[in-house]
Amino acid sequence: MSNQLNRGKKSVELQPPPRPSRIRRDPVHVKLDQQLSKDSWWDSREWEIRLALVGIAIFALGISALVVDVGEVLSRR
Repeated sequence: MSNQLNRGKKSVELQPPPRPSRIRRDPVHVKLDQQLSKDSWWDSREWEIRLALVGIAIFALGISALVVDVGEVLSRR
């Protein structure tokens, strides 16, 4: 059997990590007045999704119209 290799260097001794902070804070409470009001139907999640879908559809139509126009111009040459 072979002998274990003795290295001349010692391993690096790192300092222990700093202790976590002991400061404790109360969680932030959101008042009901700051949330969406129940009367406004426009601010509901469903309307936000509908408006996003309409915006995506209009953007897609604009891009496709631009592609068709560029193809029309380039095909005339």
